[in-house]
Amino acid sequence: MPNDFNQQVIEEFRANAGQVGGYFEGARLILLTTTGARSGKRHTAPVAYYPDGGASVLVIASAGGAPQHPDWFHNLLAHPQVTVETGVFTYEARAEALAGAERDKTFARLVQAEPGWADYQAKTTRVIPVVALHELPVDGPPNVNATSMGQGLKVIHDAFRRELALIRKEFSAAGPTLGAQLRVNCLTLCAGLHNHHTGEELGIFPFLADSRPELAPALARLRKEHEHIAALTAELKRIIGDDSADPQHARWEVDRLTTELENHLAYEEEQLIPALDPPPTEPTR
Repeated sequence: MPNDFNQQVIEEFRANAGQVGGYFEGARLILLTTTGARSGKRHTAPVAYYPDGGASVLVIASAGGAPQHPDWFHNLLAHPQVTVETGVFTYEARAEALAGAERDKTFARLVQAEPGWADYQAKTTRVIPVVALHELPVDGPPNVNATSMGQGLKVIHDAFRRELALIRKEFSAAGPTLGAQLRVNCLTLCAGLHNHHTGEELGIFPFLADSRPELAPALARLRKEHEHIAALTAELKRIIGDDSADPQHARWEVDRLTTELENHLAYEEEQLIPALDPPPTEPTR
């Protein structure tokens, strides 16, 4: 993409917690910052990605089927440590260009999810690279792109809402069998919800229990809802783990999870955001 186009997308991405319109609207998108192979300067590019389970995501150095690899791919080969911005989180990652059979198997999985990648490969003689970005562990809480605890809670919730909408759209386009990447997308979502709820119960909930005892009934309800969401995600994982799973059954479970989770998120925002981000008090005269 031309630099001016990229810069416009980058600015929109950062201003809207990862949401953009135009060419990338509705796509899974990250900002990938690499170190120049020769210049040593930092360069940022918007890149489409796929979940890969756990703390890794996949990006494809397609360059639209151009004869040469994109610059960011050459950069990460020279300097594998990169910075990833999801719109919600910013973290450091180690880039690994997949090779041989692992690359071919992963690329085939991504083509199954989006046949356009095969069209790009057909346009060029180079083997289009697939890169895994492995998040590097850090001490302490994640780096959330928010200016307050309440805003951080909202942007995380909105990210779950967007991912569920994408997964439901992918189920609508699914054939008679569940694609491998769609299964990975669901498993990654389930893991993300588990991690988020665990973090809340270890962090925000105890903080509010100590500082705002009047929230005890709301916190008790939210903990019960966490257990309910965990049961729903466990059932979804059970279904998609079956090779003969009916996509319509799995879609029904995703719809059920979406409804229950939205009710939970809305209640949590209503109860907790005012406590996390109280309005400023008027100065006394």
